[in-house]
Amino acid sequence: MQDGQQLRESEPGLNALLKTDFPNLKLEGRGKVRDIYSLHDQLLLVATDRISAFDHVLATGIPNKGKILTQLSLFWFEELSDLVPNHLITAKAQEYPDEAWEYRETLKGRSMLVKRAQMYPVECVARGYLSGSGWKEYTETGAVCGIPLKQGLWESDKLSEPIFTPATKSERGTHDENISFDRLVELVGGEIAERLRTLTLTLYKRAAEHADRRGLLLADTKFEFGEFQGTTILADEVLTPDSSRFWEKERYRPGRTQASLDKQFVRDYLESIHWNKRAPAPTLPDSVVQKTLDKYQEAYRLLTGWSPVV
Repeated sequence: MQDGQQLRESEPGLNALLKTDFPNLKLEGRGKVRDIYSLHDQLLLVATDRISAFDHVLATGIPNKGKILTQLSLFWFEELSDLVPNHLITAKAQEYPDEAWEYRETLKGRSMLVKRAQMYPVECVARGYLSGSGWKEYTETGAVCGIPLKQGLWESDKLSEPIFTPATKSERGTHDENISFDRLVELVGGEIAERLRTLTLTLYKRAAEHADRRGLLLADTKFEFGEFQGTTILADEVLTPDSSRFWEKERYRPGRTQASLDKQFVRDYLESIHWNKRAPAPTLPDSVVQKTLDKYQEAYRLLTGWSPVV
């Protein structure tokens, strides 16, 4: 069992970690969720409790969310290791370089020391069901990322075969953009594009089979890959509620939007208060924080088979 896989239940009243500040470490950047530090020729990824929606980081965090994301990624790295190597070196804070020692209590359970890979400039998305931006594109064009689909599909319909729909990585304040396979070839070359498509669909099918056994449907997910010492490796986070759309099998009904174990609950709340999707981002009430936390914890329980420590 990976270090930290047993999680402690959180309540909205507990403090969420919204930002890290490690003066002795070199900060390389902050993403929507992760703070990235340089440690020699390696990287330290720290998952905070920040949550984003509509391309904005919200003012309220979700306690322990970063730990859930990290531990799920560790679970999947191990589950998928026979299919593709990954960037993980260790997630045990006591094994990090000396410079990080004084921050080990903050880092424990929510960080990974990883290889510094040369990342491919795309997100590799696999879709097994027609939902989200894929559904929107289908209603407009009858295709998703240039892949024509049969007519008459409903929202959330299962596709006859999973499809590979890459996207360009967004710059700050912009949306990811779905692209065609031909455009991917232009960006990374034909050989790498074929490799990314094969890896993405292979990983999706393995993960979808696992999720199905655990009572969940994996509607879609995104992977990120990089190159390390001439080998394509899996990087970033993997198959978490932030990067994937998980549906409960028993509640699945095609023809409508599905209840999902991710941050869709937050998006729905923000739509209900008619936020204009401009800064500053609003705060979340405790009830929304708790419901979102419940969804992340339930995804963790179902996918790993482990119960959080009360």
